[in-house]
Amino acid sequence: MNAVDPRRGKAALSIRRPPADRTPGWRARLFAPLFHRMLDRIDQGLEQGSLDARLPDGTRRLLGGRAPGFDCVVDLVDWRALVRLAMGGSAGWYRAWAAGEWRSSDSVPLFALFMANAVSLGRVARPHGPARWAGRLLHWARRNNRNGSRRNIAFHYDLGNDFYGLWLDKNMHYSSALFLNPEDRIESLERAQLRKVDALLDRLDLQEGQALLEIGCGWGGLAEQAMERCAIRYDGLTLSIEQADYARDRLGSGAQIHLTDYRDAQGQYEAIASVEMVEAVGQPYWPDYLDAVARLLKPGGRAAIQYILIDDAIFDHYARGADFIQTYIFPGGMLMSESRFRTLAQERGLEWRDVVRFGDHYAETLRRWRERFDRAIDEGRLPASFDQRFVDLWRYYLTYCEGGFRGGTIDVAQVTLAKLAA
Repeated sequence: MNAVDPRRGKAALSIRRPPADRTPGWRARLFAPLFHRMLDRIDQGLEQGSLDARLPDGTRRLLGGRAPGFDCVVDLVDWRALVRLAMGGSAGWYRAWAAGEWRSSDSVPLFALFMANAVSLGRVARPHGPARWAGRLLHWARRNNRNGSRRNIAFHYDLGNDFYGLWLDKNMHYSSALFLNPEDRIESLERAQLRKVDALLDRLDLQEGQALLEIGCGWGGLAEQAMERCAIRYDGLTLSIEQADYARDRLGSGAQIHLTDYRDAQGQYEAIASVEMVEAVGQPYWPDYLDAVARLLKPGGRAAIQYILIDDAIFDHYARGADFIQTYIFPGGMLMSESRFRTLAQERGLEWRDVVRFGDHYAETLRRWRERFDRAIDEGRLPASFDQRFVDLWRYYLTYCEGGFRGGTIDVAQVTLAKLAA
């Protein structure tokens, strides 16, 4: 298994943690009025839900509370956390957490609160000034041209199959499940993941002897399920060496797994599947991705896409910075603006059909993953090469994403793209 690069997150975590003593010093008292004005702006932007904040100057403030919504409690240990938030947005807020400048017994509702109020908060929690430009420069340096895509995929997915196997379902699906009811918590994650894949395959209506291409084949879970339905020809594309090795061992000679960029794929297929891969493409390359889908599909063929979208009302602000996920987890990534992506698809003769959204199912999937991740750590099953910095980063990541989907401005969906017959 590949060990995590020990440098990941190190800069953010090397900041000296503040002392446990909460007695406010003279600097905290001196600058408190300035920071209270920053809190005023957050308060004004919280149209629903509330934030109960214990502050470094020894006071407490209730922000929001004007309408029902997510309610959370935050212990703001050091005013520098607000500076990091104001300058660095969600990436800065993570750095503040890593430095011990704020804490919460349950941060999921906090992240959900900020996402639920993302439109009314406006630029309050978005990067500003030099931090914004530095983030954009880093994001540009990690853009998904052919070389960049290989590096970015390796950064995330080549952490090792053993690592992902600790907390994903037994079929190794790293995407949202589809539950009968995400609130009852009775159904197994394995069963819900199989239902998700069935929903995608139902869109394709594959017949015996047809050819299926999967763009971003992961560890082969969809391929296995598709080939169990009927005798088809399957080709899978990935840029992850770890995933390719796993999928080849799993599927045997019945499938072809290619370490190939989607832009370089060749052939003609009755069907294409792509599950949460478009987020790794990046906005500048959406046209290339859809060009490939249109080129590789036979006339009358269909593509089933599962994708993560962000509310168009905040997309422009989001796209102008580099958030926590792009900075620390998925370099080069970009959530989809559905309206922009749909327009590009239709311009290429791909008809947009039958959108189904299920963001609450993703929130439950992430909760299950976090439980499994924590259990693996508690039981000592995480290899020693993954140090505490890495564990903390990934626990934060899973919590952050769960809150994002619960907040509602981030969603997940399936859509069918039908190529018009010649």
